[in-house]
Amino acid sequence: MSGRRDFLTQQAPENYVAGLGRGATGFTTRSDLGPAREGPSEDQIKEALAKRAAQLGNDPPTAYGAGKKKAEEEEVEDQFRDAENEEGLFATGNYDRDDDEADRIYQAVDERQDKRRRATREAHEQEQRDQYERDNPKIQQQFADLKRALGAVSDEDWASIPEVGDLTGKNRRSKQNARQRFYAVPDSVLAGARDSTQLGTEVQDDAVMTEANGGDQADGTMTNFADIGAARDRVLAVRLDQAAQGTESVAGTSTSIDPRGYLTSLSMSERKAGEVPVGDIKRARQLLESVIKTNPRHGPGWIAAARLEEFAGKIVAARNVMRRGCEMCPKSEDVWLESIRLHDNQNAKIIAAKAIENNDRSVRLWVEAMKLESVPAAKKRVLRKALDHIPQSVAIWKEAVNLEEDPADARLLLAKATEIIPLSVELWLALARLEDPDNAQKVLNKARQAVPGSYEIWIAAARLQEQVGKSDMVFRVMERGIKSLAKASAMLKREEWITQAEICEEESAPITCQAIIKETLGWSLDEDDDRKQIWLDDAKASTNRGRYETARAIYAYALRVFYNRKSLWLAAADLERTHGTKDALWALLEKAVASCPSSEVLWMQLAREKWSAGSIDDARRVLGLAFQQNPGNENIWLEAVRLEADNGETDKARNLLETARSEANTDRVWIKSITFERQLGNTAVALDLVQDALTKFPTAAKLHMQKGQLYEAQSLLPQARTAYATGTRACPTSTPLWLLSSRLEERMGVVVKARSILDRARLALPKSPELWTESIRLELRAKNSTAAQAKLAQALQACPTSGLIWAERIWHLEPRTQRKPRILEAIQKADNDPILFVTAARIFWGERKLEKADAWFTKAAVLEPDLGDTWGWWWKFLLAHGTVEKRAEVLAKCVAVDPRHGEVWQAVRKGEGGWKMSVEDVLVETARRLE
Repeated sequence: MSGRRDFLTQQAPENYVAGLGRGATGFTTRSDLGPAREGPSEDQIKEALAKRAAQLGNDPPTAYGAGKKKAEEEEVEDQFRDAENEEGLFATGNYDRDDDEADRIYQAVDERQDKRRRATREAHEQEQRDQYERDNPKIQQQFADLKRALGAVSDEDWASIPEVGDLTGKNRRSKQNARQRFYAVPDSVLAGARDSTQLGTEVQDDAVMTEANGGDQADGTMTNFADIGAARDRVLAVRLDQAAQGTESVAGTSTSIDPRGYLTSLSMSERKAGEVPVGDIKRARQLLESVIKTNPRHGPGWIAAARLEEFAGKIVAARNVMRRGCEMCPKSEDVWLESIRLHDNQNAKIIAAKAIENNDRSVRLWVEAMKLESVPAAKKRVLRKALDHIPQSVAIWKEAVNLEEDPADARLLLAKATEIIPLSVELWLALARLEDPDNAQKVLNKARQAVPGSYEIWIAAARLQEQVGKSDMVFRVMERGIKSLAKASAMLKREEWITQAEICEEESAPITCQAIIKETLGWSLDEDDDRKQIWLDDAKASTNRGRYETARAIYAYALRVFYNRKSLWLAAADLERTHGTKDALWALLEKAVASCPSSEVLWMQLAREKWSAGSIDDARRVLGLAFQQNPGNENIWLEAVRLEADNGETDKARNLLETARSEANTDRVWIKSITFERQLGNTAVALDLVQDALTKFPTAAKLHMQKGQLYEAQSLLPQARTAYATGTRACPTSTPLWLLSSRLEERMGVVVKARSILDRARLALPKSPELWTESIRLELRAKNSTAAQAKLAQALQACPTSGLIWAERIWHLEPRTQRKPRILEAIQKADNDPILFVTAARIFWGERKLEKADAWFTKAAVLEPDLGDTWGWWWKFLLAHGTVEKRAEVLAKCVAVDPRHGEVWQAVRKGEGGWKMSVEDVLVETARRLE
């Protein structure tokens, strides 16, 4: 045992892996790889290769044999390897002289092939390097031209560059002083500070203890639920106002800032000099002193430093700063003007004299020096001296003319000014205003010769002709002016000409305004452009700015080009109706029907205007002409029937309807005939008419509704049920038919059948809010709140943006305390819904917030003016809380709009005697019926 060698000290055999026989997996550690230093030397590599070749029984490899194989050669050798042998098939072969000679031959061939393509390859590589350097230049190359340009900088320029002070340390210290340090505070300190000043408002889990103490907590504090509810209401009100901000543009109420209140708020928030921290003033003073020291020729720095001292209340220091500033910046107007402002009048005159000595061509300094004088003679003397130095200054000439009290002296000055400055249009126009009409025309002719490209002179010439009463000459002058300006390439843009026309209208020159529009409106517009729409937009924009004469001129020009366009005539008629006279409106509509004889709307508007003015015979004459131009038009027939019926001519109206049924055989004519007979109480005649009409128009939903309503009026409920059932089968998409059928069944006491009808209706119209709302109301009337809640949930899923369904939920299925959160949620989901706006107004009304309620009613009425129920609720609110003036204003707006829709409004309008009621009567009755 003593002679046995220790195997642990022996060198491990090659390719030995510890524990391989026991199934272990070999791994390599960093100690096996050795330190990460430079690899073995070339001699060591050769020695290792030779040793390996000796072990295999081969000759040592030469320089060629030891070269790195290419990837392709390795792939080829892999194809000839033995699967059971790790080495190649020819690994045991000897490397002899033939192999070495073959390697040398291959090497020579490779070198020769490389030489053949070397020049091309190197040229290509050089081109790529040059392109890369051009695309990615170095910083040194980028600034090479700037460095070369520095060679042209003179010594004076180098000397004038300001020195940069070393403010690094100073800035660092100032930042360190300004920086605030914060340290973590223990939570116990924060909690103690909080609990020391606040009352506990937590609701305890032990409800029994709370109730036993009457709401008192165990620690003696009490939860104020009233304050919590009030705070919640305030938050909801703010959120409601925020939700309504997006509809202000729709409602026509633009958000504006009161300038007086804004300035007042600024003055309240403005700090006085004594309230400003001294440290802030000192730091600002140091910064400004550094600015002045760095660049003493910079005028704004001196001005800022002086204003800082003035703000700090040190007026003497501010004057001293400006004195130094004037010495350092003698050519700066602003510095001298600031110094003049800081001094009193006597010293300011001395400073102004020095300023003018250094800047004798400064207009601002001369004007300021003139303002310092109090005697008019002294002012004139200063301005004359100024004109000696700056005779080309228009501003000084204007100041001199304004000082003259005698118009003759002012004319002399202006004549001299126009001689010296013949290109000043402003001086020419001022001289023309002071002359009489004959001389003014001469002056304008001279001005036109001196400044041929001035449009102001041509406009002034046209206005002069208007002032003397020569209206025809106004258009001639503008025509010549436009040709002259176009020849001189001095034409304005079309929009700028419209602006000039509006200025003329504002200055009481309407004929000149019309002449400008006539000659320039079509400028720069090709026939391919949508000129009609462009001119319509221009006219509407002028109307919105209150320039009605300009808009009228635009419509007149557009109608001369597009004389047969109905939209233009209607827009022009609307302008005359709103901002013109009746005679002008009649004349315009007569031209319109002559240009567009087939437009029924224009004929009816003309007839209605004649009718509303009390000219019944003229209205009949207009409708007679309309019949001749449009013999089969149902609208004209019905308008004639309405005219006769409203004037009590029942027989004439009936005869017209009978003729209309033969001439214009449409379902609408039959419906109007049946309605006319119902209003007169002739139920039997109406039934006969509806029977005849249904044979001609079986799919007209209104005919089925009229038939059922006629039977209901006679208490023939089974016949009405049959009529509605037939109607729903013929017109399954008519919501009013389904509603009438369901309500009839409910009236007959068959609630189950009414519910079934609504279910079938929702299958045909699943997205109808009216059907869903009627289903909810049916369950509420049947005292089935659970079913109503279920129907409401289904309705909100089918119509999530319906204001009608949300309003039904808020008023009938939500407690009073939850109405405001629900209306906020509804407005967020269904934006711009007038029914929700009315609901919000009613909520505020119930809370006695009358101003907010009135604001929401206004938004609802502006958003959808055709909804009569909105006006009814608003009128009901004003009857309780409005003034007489407010009620009169709302009534006038409602009459002007003449609403046609609304659940209660339509019931009143189409009910018994509703056709005889005026809009005011319908409004009052609607407000009375609303719950």
